[in-house]
Amino acid sequence: EMQRALQDEGIIETVEVFNVEGAGGTIGLAELVNEHAGNDHVIMMMGLVMTGGVILNESPVDLTQVTPISRLTTEFEVIVVPADSEYETIDDLMAAFTEDPASVSWAGGSAGGTDHLLVGLLAQAAGVDPAQINYVPFSGGGEALSSILGGETTAGVSGLGEWQAQIESGELRALAVSGRGEASGGATPVADDALAGIPTLQESGIDVELANWRGFVAPPEISEEAETCMIQSLEKATQSETWQGALATYGWNDFFLGGDEFGAYLEEENARVTELLSELGLT
Repeated sequence: EMQRALQDEGIIETVEVFNVEGAGGTIGLAELVNEHAGNDHVIMMMGLVMTGGVILNESPVDLTQVTPISRLTTEFEVIVVPADSEYETIDDLMAAFTEDPASVSWAGGSAGGTDHLLVGLLAQAAGVDPAQINYVPFSGGGEALSSILGGETTAGVSGLGEWQAQIESGELRALAVSGRGEASGGATPVADDALAGIPTLQESGIDVELANWRGFVAPPEISEEAETCMIQSLEKATQSETWQGALATYGWNDFFLGGDEFGAYLEEENARVTELLSELGLT
């Protein structure tokens, strides 16, 4: 979507997107730092998932080695089951999880990422030992979706935008979201349409809130000119009709923060996630 906004708005003529999978994004992070240092023409999409991935995978490369460019969006997590699941409500699912934690398998993204953190918080709220969580990590939403629909996993956790189409088509039943506008960390809340009819965890009596975020970082040792250009280009793109349309479509919140301020935010998030992973027994 950012590629489309940059190109359609004439901000940057050509934007190439390529994926580097593995270890909560830390394979891509290592490539950015080690192979692209000083490259003024590369940026990397990352987020809360990578913050946890660095810690959980004991990555030799971390986010202190990149050039912070901008925070972009925040969004809420949705907990889903197949449409034909025996679990009609989040209470039904949590009751089974509390009674026999291993009997409920959770499909989500990388180990230590936002999806995993949310399941850990649910376990904590239910008094379940986090070591008993049956969490199955996948490298992409498509793989996780296949496992849920195929009956290989009990429930799925992901960003609302990831599975919104399947929820609307009736393939998946949304049991709860991890928050609404007030939990977006100061971001501008999305229209209620994206969350309509889905109760929050707190509304369901579960004292858990969590918002994911995403942003861009660049390699180390880039020029000041390139850093400024990247920040200004992305900020301009976020103000465009193309990008605002994407926010509405996917249920994302506008959460822009650029340059050094984003760098300070990364430091705060690293400390927060490190403490949370330790509390949940995931490290």
